Amino acid sequence: MAIALVPADTRHLVALQAFILDHGANVWNWLPEDGISEHMRDIATGQAHGVLAMEGTQLVGAVTYCTTHHFSVYQDPQRKNALHGYICEAVVRRDQVGRGLGAQLLAHSVATLKAQGVQEIYIDRHEENAASAGMMRKAGFVELDTFAEPARRPHGSGRTTVCRVVFRPD
Repeated sequence: MAIALVPADTRHLVALQAFILDHGANVWNWLPEDGISEHMRDIATGQAHGVLAMEGTQLVGAVTYCTTHHFSVYQDPQRKNALHGYICEAVVRRDQVGRGLGAQLLAHSVATLKAQGVQEIYIDRHEENAASAGMMRKAGFVELDTFAEPARRPHGSGRTTVCRVVFRPD
């Protein structure tokens, strides 16, 4: 069956939250339930967005994203206060890993943010999460910084890596 990409909306939020907590949970991901619940509320109010990979009625992947000022420390001085994109969650159902769904969803989200005029998009991961690192590289993200964050990354090195893709205005 073909995969269809659909925008997340309020009818998807209960299933999306369960999907993220179930299929996104591993030693590399920090997924506090209250934070994910708040993120679903942000999607419901339009402060965040998502794209879902659906195989028929089955959710097989999702990427959520928003605009923010959270990563302004990494922006060029002349763009220090500019709104930029952030990829919040990228999750693929365990039995679908390796099909390129994560990269496809990520590329779709990046294109959507770019079409909205965003010039920088950020994403972060556990330093040692090789699968996420590969997906991010395929989507054009470049590593910017790695730093200790043991409260959020209690396993392995305990470090977060921030990555970015930059677009110049046409």
